[in-house]
Amino acid sequence: MNIKPLGDRVLILPAPAEEKTIGGIIIPDTAKEKPLKGEVKAVGKGTKDETMEVKAGDTVLYGKYAGTEIEVDGEKYLMMRQSDIMGIIS
Repeated sequence: MNIKPLGDRVLILPAPAEEKTIGGIIIPDTAKEKPLKGEVKAVGKGTKDETMEVKAGDTVLYGKYAGTEIEVDGEKYLMMRQSDIMGIIS
């Protein structure tokens, strides 16, 4: 993969959706919820008004409708602004 986000944008690999519930019930594809966390794969350089606080490798939380979904080499990623990220999971 050779994508470099520009400005304050971040490329995120979403975490896979849950396949089973805690009780062992298998969730069908139509009922799976969109994951709200993922791993940062690449970040832009930021802007003059906003420095980049996230870095590649961070696990982050983001909003349900944040970002634009793109597909590269058969893998689905989200491209979003850093301001759409709610927090870093440590």
